[in-house]
Amino acid sequence: MHGRELKPLWTSATFLVYAGGLTVLLGGLAALEYLSVANSSGATAGLALLIVAILYAIAHALRVRARPIAAGIFAFASVIAWGAFLVFLFDWFGWHGVHGSIQHFSLSRLVLWLLILAAAFDGRRRFGFPLIRVISLVVAWLFVIDLITPGGSFTAAVTLLVGLVYLGWGMTQRSPSSFWLHVVGGLLIGGAILYWCHSSDFDFAVVSVVAFLFVGIAYATKRSSWAVLGTIGFFAATSHYVTGSPLGFAGAFFGLSGGGEECTSTSAGGTVCRSLGPNAPWAPALGLGLLGFFLVALGLLGRRRMTATLAPPPQTAPE
Repeated sequence: MHGRELKPLWTSATFLVYAGGLTVLLGGLAALEYLSVANSSGATAGLALLIVAILYAIAHALRVRARPIAAGIFAFASVIAWGAFLVFLFDWFGWHGVHGSIQHFSLSRLVLWLLILAAAFDGRRRFGFPLIRVISLVVAWLFVIDLITPGGSFTAAVTLLVGLVYLGWGMTQRSPSSFWLHVVGGLLIGGAILYWCHSSDFDFAVVSVVAFLFVGIAYATKRSSWAVLGTIGFFAATSHYVTGSPLGFAGAFFGLSGGGEECTSTSAGGTVCRSLGPNAPWAPALGLGLLGFFLVALGLLGRRRMTATLAPPPQTAPE
């Protein structure tokens, strides 16, 4: 790797660079989507390769001019564009397996994952940009589940295992990109748990326990991403118990799908619907209030633990 791995400081300028680089990427992908309708797969693959070359050239030009964060975000964009180019290239070759389901083996899709992994590895080696590791972690997980799982519960089990591997790996490293090991690992573990536990009261009791464990991992590893994911789990469980749906609170505040209605047909040919929301209108307010106090208590517990760890040893008087 050229030099040490970067540790970007989150400032207004950094945010604008991230936002601008990712917007350029979205614009390029949107252009490819538009051009793919009016052009052949070969022509679209050629245009995609041109976009990859432009993004990669910009990344190197910025690195030479000592703009490492801007260079890194364009390197990240070039790896994503490389993946899009490969999809169009494989379509041109007639390898349409890249669009299939992981329940069906596809050699072309496995090759696709490996080539993206190679580009991500090379990009992080050259630019030392931590965000590129997200691509590596996600694509490595996709490669594993695509290679050995037929879908369903077995895929969820392998996803849980990969998430635990990422957690263990992240605990052994203190590099800037190890943050993403914890983020992706937490998402995979949480996603696997929600795949199995997302309907009954007992399921969301399990979600609550896992959320509490996530908070414990956050304090043990000093990685706040686990606390964020644990908080999301607490909100989902509380929303389920109060509104009948894990998205009930989101539906109330943001118009997303919440409890809704359950309709059944009658013997007379009519339909009877009942609300899946709370029986008492004050239940959401009470549930949110209690959850808030619970989260504050967890936060104070962690602060007390940190204060005890950082406290200086007691002074002893000389004899």
